[in-house]
Amino acid sequence: MSDTAQSTIDQAEVDRFSAMASEWWDPTGKFRPLHKFNPVRLTYIRDRVCAHYGRDAKSADPLHGLRVLDIGCGGGLLSEPLARMGATVVGADASPTNIEIAKIHAAQSGVTVDYRAVTAEDLAANGEAFDIVLNMEVVEHVADVDFFLTSCARMVKPGGLMFIATINRTLKALALAIVGAEYVLRWLPRGTHQYEKLVRPEEIEAPLSTSGMHIVDRTGVFYSPLSDSWNLSRDMDVNYMLLAERPPSVQQKTD
Repeated sequence: MSDTAQSTIDQAEVDRFSAMASEWWDPTGKFRPLHKFNPVRLTYIRDRVCAHYGRDAKSADPLHGLRVLDIGCGGGLLSEPLARMGATVVGADASPTNIEIAKIHAAQSGVTVDYRAVTAEDLAANGEAFDIVLNMEVVEHVADVDFFLTSCARMVKPGGLMFIATINRTLKALALAIVGAEYVLRWLPRGTHQYEKLVRPEEIEAPLSTSGMHIVDRTGVFYSPLSDSWNLSRDMDVNYMLLAERPPSVQQKTD
């Protein structure tokens, strides 16, 4: 297999997001959709993690003691609130510019996050292991989806979880998530998403299954203009999230 096939980096995508890095924490800027999206995905992550690990979702630090990887963390929009929930967070991104922005904001906010400019495959090769791996709005921007997901799955501990959020490759998604969001409503800069790089659920589930992961939940996510908010839905035709678990080891089961 060629070296190119064994890299998850799409340099054009890295450059695109690096150019916008200074706007990560502006809720009215180019990343406004992610700021709007954050509440529903944070709630979903917290609630599913707490249900899985037997935690109280309403406690001050429900993720205390859990090690979390936020791969493709960007400016840290997920990493910081998860750290505030008590998790030990590693925020990883292929863009050094994004990581520098994330570090500066975390220092200003007084939040501890271990930010690293590194790829998923390099973390996996170094033997990193996590209770939770977050793969949120990243898979549609990588060069090799199967290798990326396999690398991420390698880092999920027995009994651990991986969350994946992305956009389905459907005509409905083309109309709403690309034409509507980028060209009509101008929520995102034009070219943020390419239709051919969008990923169908089965294209995520297959490499995860091969890696020993089991899908335990699937949900769509839709935007309501009336409430100006994102909500969970049964409709996975556009935005959707998957939750996968690595089964506990035999030794863990007998503890």
